[in-house]
Amino acid sequence: MGNSLLLSQSLSLSIFDYDYESESDGEFAIAIKETGGNRHMGKVIAGSSLSLDGFMADRDGSLSRLYPDFEEMHHVASFQEAIDGTGAVVMGRRAFEMADPDSYAVDYEFQVPIFVLTHAAPERHPRENETLKFTFVTDGIASAIAQARRAAGDKDVQLIGGASAIRQCLDAGLCDELHIDIVSVLLGDGLRLFEDFDANKLRLERISVVAATAVRTSFRFRVVGQG
Repeated sequence: MGNSLLLSQSLSLSIFDYDYESESDGEFAIAIKETGGNRHMGKVIAGSSLSLDGFMADRDGSLSRLYPDFEEMHHVASFQEAIDGTGAVVMGRRAFEMADPDSYAVDYEFQVPIFVLTHAAPERHPRENETLKFTFVTDGIASAIAQARRAAGDKDVQLIGGASAIRQCLDAGLCDELHIDIVSVLLGDGLRLFEDFDANKLRLERISVVAATAVRTSFRFRVVGQG
């Protein structure tokens, strides 16, 4: 599974990780526009693609059925907007290992600093380039988010899973927005994003709803209460 699928899941906007724990041309529009303020305010954005019955991966851990529109997503304006507006990425170790670690510096769309949540750094540091540098964070989600925010400056931090990392981020009060894509497929069983999560801890305010493709509806929420 390559880097482009990692990007696609992040734009859902996140790859699950068992260890951690606009309307525009070509889009089918429903939009509730956010008003006022600047487009980018250094936000921390967590997200996921979910099936209609609420799963972010099937019982075998596969994401493939959640991306029948993978190629079409490359032509959706919000896809490019997310790339342009991102200044750093946080991901879990298993998400990092879904692609060849040396390939990120070559063909990963997010050419920004990447902070990997892990219990221990890999023995061999992966390939880097002038803009994409890896930091392996062993002291938890708060440290990873803090470092990523400093690196991102006034751009956004994308939290690319996994489910546990997103829940930890929400529990710690570190997420500014939650992006959820609902895909018109039923998985029947699998990994749930909010398994064992205390729903009373989270209050959301809708920012927008966009039918991004014929099978994908994107919901963006502002986190107005957490932790």
